[in-house]
Amino acid sequence: MTAAGLPYRAPRHEGYRSFSYLDEGADYETFDLAPELDRLPAYDLGLTPEQDERRQALINDNIVISLHDHPTRHAQDLGQAFDYIRTGRQHTAYEGLSRSGLTAVFDNLLGGTCCVTSKSGWKWDDVLYDLGMRLSDIAHQDYIRVAHRLSDIEEAHRRGGLAMVMGLECSTPIENEVDRLDILYGFGIRQMGIAYSESNSLGSGLKEAGDGGLTVFGKRAVERMNKLGIAIDVSHSGDRTSLDTIEASEQPVLITHAGARALWPIPRLKPDDVLRACAESGGVLGLEAAPHTTISPDHPVHTLDSVMDHFMYCVELMGIDHVAFGPDTMYGDHVGSHRVFAANFGVHQATGTPDHPTVDHVAGLENPSECFHNIVGWLVREGWSDEDILKVTGGNVMRVLETIWH
Repeated sequence: MTAAGLPYRAPRHEGYRSFSYLDEGADYETFDLAPELDRLPAYDLGLTPEQDERRQALINDNIVISLHDHPTRHAQDLGQAFDYIRTGRQHTAYEGLSRSGLTAVFDNLLGGTCCVTSKSGWKWDDVLYDLGMRLSDIAHQDYIRVAHRLSDIEEAHRRGGLAMVMGLECSTPIENEVDRLDILYGFGIRQMGIAYSESNSLGSGLKEAGDGGLTVFGKRAVERMNKLGIAIDVSHSGDRTSLDTIEASEQPVLITHAGARALWPIPRLKPDDVLRACAESGGVLGLEAAPHTTISPDHPVHTLDSVMDHFMYCVELMGIDHVAFGPDTMYGDHVGSHRVFAANFGVHQATGTPDHPTVDHVAGLENPSECFHNIVGWLVREGWSDEDILKVTGGNVMRVLETIWH
């Protein structure tokens, strides 16, 4: 059982803690980090014993994939957040992940907070520093394996381990050098976004007043990612850039973490035409759960129920074969981190966004340890079939990766 009282498949994790191959305090600076378990009370879904048993079986017996998360431990005192990041040693939450029920997680590293040498993030050197340190740590243990191909995910399921897919939320670090995509592929990157909030040499991001679409260089980069076998993500790209990318790509395009703007009108979520185009490309949407994003009119207090309103809308719009989950969670104060790193995230809020209560966390989707237990439990409680549950919690992602990761 997990600390939250949730069942899970017994993992192979044997207690390894990040960078324990080094001398703490001598080889690297130490910080008080957010707990991996019991940070908040468990979320009560009100399941019957029979429903709980079914939930457990669905998680234990099948491949479960998070299409987008940041499964590292953040500083407990967010006033130390930048100092902690500057060490380059982000601690992977091995114990927390071992209780998640996940077979694979798309880990998008530090993202816009990658400020090892620069306060602005997204610098080439900083991204390699972040990636290299994480890979060094992972290489010293046996529970997590870095996924380079589909068979790595299948093997992780067989052995009770976890496959970690390394990704980046935007391609800004490659600047105007398409060959840097090959270098990142060589370092294990298997999924990349086009642009984040700010535009780059490939296309436009979410906070720009105008969207110029995919650039000539962006089309070259899309072609190279197709050839390499890097999954393309447009979660943080502008609407026109997203549509242009889907049109330019010969492979299905992912929206790893977003929701439906038709339910909640903020730029961070996607309009129907982008969602439909994603599905028509053969791609998959991962439902987002970062605080104050996937809110709904029926559930304006952001909780699991709000996110599942977006799920039901997107299944109706896109089809059950094109929807999954990318909760975008972490271990620590997610709401607080958005305040601390507001300038780095740079997410523009549209005029006319509906008023809504603020929350200190998204109940039911607080961190990777609990997300899929609660998602599967909700689907079981609401009467979804095993076939559909297995599609949206792993099967759809595996299908599209089989096409992209050639």
